[in-house]
Amino acid sequence: MDEEHKLSRKTVLKAALAAGVAAPVALIGGPALARTSVANGQAPELTPACDDGDDPTPPQTEGPYFKPNSPQRTSLVTPNTQGTRLTVSGYVFGLGCLPIARALLDFWQADVNGAYDNVGYTFRGHQFTNDQGAFSLSTIVPGLYPGRTRHIHVKVQAPGRPVLTTQLYFPNEPRNNTDSIFDPRLLMTVRDQPPGKQAAFDFVLNVPQTPTSTSRPTSTTPTTSTSTSNPPGGSTWAAGTGYSAGARVTYSGRGYVCLQAHTAQPGWEPPSTPALWRAE
Repeated sequence: MDEEHKLSRKTVLKAALAAGVAAPVALIGGPALARTSVANGQAPELTPACDDGDDPTPPQTEGPYFKPNSPQRTSLVTPNTQGTRLTVSGYVFGLGCLPIARALLDFWQADVNGAYDNVGYTFRGHQFTNDQGAFSLSTIVPGLYPGRTRHIHVKVQAPGRPVLTTQLYFPNEPRNNTDSIFDPRLLMTVRDQPPGKQAAFDFVLNVPQTPTSTSRPTSTTPTTSTSTSNPPGGSTWAAGTGYSAGARVTYSGRGYVCLQAHTAQPGWEPPSTPALWRAE
């Protein structure tokens, strides 16, 4: 398979949602996500999306507001908590695309006013993945404070392995373009789920694994033809250009559709930022 046409693990993990978390049709494509197999009770197989040399989930700064010894809980809200309710769910995988059971996830975030509780443990809590590597957090959409876009902090650790410290981000946030820490690879997939919102994100830890099968399942996804010419109304991707959702570009001879408005920057090329671009 040409490297140019290979679907990366991050592309699949960011573009598709598991059963039980509906995904926009426009975001679904490529071979089945490992988490789909997990949801169906099957052991994930090694697929091109799992061994293409992609990096694990990127780390980010801890920031000044982390506190150890948070309470173990999956909900950070009470009936009187102010703010838009948010459920964040997903899976923790290793490098073989196998789920990691009993992985620790420690979350902390700002309240609806953008303030952290540095005295107690409001909007702080840790939990462990279940036997299928799944987690779920009930919280609120965090507020904004000067200098940062909207985000949630998290530490993730497989049993006996180093800690990954990183942050999760929200799509279509105006401050994403001005926050120097923001990384589009850490965008959650977010949708409205009245009376709140539902978000999904899968972590891939730098944990070696031996998959239960080395066979590659045949994808049932229709093959999409590509063209070396620009799509109708499209142009060649260029850093510094402002793109709106639905804009079409070409990069290395392949067409892409913009998923959310942003200003292009070096390192945000379409193949590297599946949260921003969908291959046609």
